[in-house]
Amino acid sequence: MKHISRRRHDALAELYGRHSKRLRATIDGVVHEEAEADDVLQEIFIQVSIARRRAIDRLRRRQAYSRARDRYEERVVQESQTPHRDAVQALVLNDLRKFLKKSIRALPRLQREAVELAFFNGLSHREIAAATRAPLGTVKTRLELGLQKLTHALRPLRHKV
Repeated sequence: MKHISRRRHDALAELYGRHSKRLRATIDGVVHEEAEADDVLQEIFIQVSIARRRAIDRLRRRQAYSRARDRYEERVVQESQTPHRDAVQALVLNDLRKFLKKSIRALPRLQREAVELAFFNGLSHREIAAATRAPLGTVKTRLELGLQKLTHALRPLRHKV
């Protein structure tokens, strides 16, 4: 795997030689169609070859999330140190945060889980699908429905925020 991550093409060929027969047998047990099995096997090895890139993408997402969180915390600290007007705004934001948490808790469990994994854990749709063992389309639907319900819950507050 180290050689694959260093883009040595012979390493991927060696991995294929070692494991393709066993993987193919597993895939055949599910798919039962030669062309489909070939496609699935090829997709698996393509995903292995891009694993390093995906890891880097995930690291960058987490770093971006961390930077955004740090900026938000700095802003909250700065606003908490300013006079009365900002104190009132901080109270409003705190109330809004509580309302949003309550609205998220009111979502159906699977929609709430998708929203929390996407926005609080920074997971992509595919990562949520893998974590919850749900089909990608189902995850997208759950997330969309959850966000629609949150948007609807926040609609009466739009003019106040």
